[in-house]
Amino acid sequence: MKYLRCFFVVLFIGFFIQNVSAEIKEKKFTKGEIKKMAETRAVIETKFGNIELKFFPDVAPNHVNNFIELAKKGFYDGTTFHRVIPGFMIQGGDPNSKSPDKSTHGMGGPGYTVKAEFNALPHKKGTLSMARSASPDSAGSQFFICVAAAPFLDRQYTAFGEVVSGI
Repeated sequence: MKYLRCFFVVLFIGFFIQNVSAEIKEKKFTKGEIKKMAETRAVIETKFGNIELKFFPDVAPNHVNNFIELAKKGFYDGTTFHRVIPGFMIQGGDPNSKSPDKSTHGMGGPGYTVKAEFNALPHKKGTLSMARSASPDSAGSQFFICVAAAPFLDRQYTAFGEVVSGI
């Protein structure tokens, strides 16, 4: 099994995501590529302990591939969970969260977007899903982890993985 390392620092402050990119990143994957992504795990290292993630490329291959590719490039290194809502979710993946200027936290991305891949995965405790703006096709790098069930998000946000350990 392949493991990715994602380095995070947890910060208990946040803002809403705003993504302004028009480019949409989309690709078709072979069964072999889907299998390889499903076998990949990511470990987010925080000062509170590690969070291990597994992915569901069978229902959201572009989102899984995007997350894995960004992690491999070190995109997430040094970012924070910039939005924390107890009893709901924690949100990370914003490159702006590396900056001491907290007014920009929650507004950054990779410079492109990923087309929505809404699916039947429920937003339960431990679900890994992509954050986005009001536009369904506006996800980029920001993601969230549900810390409680949030069924009102089902089929509205792209769920693409779940926490295996460290919730």
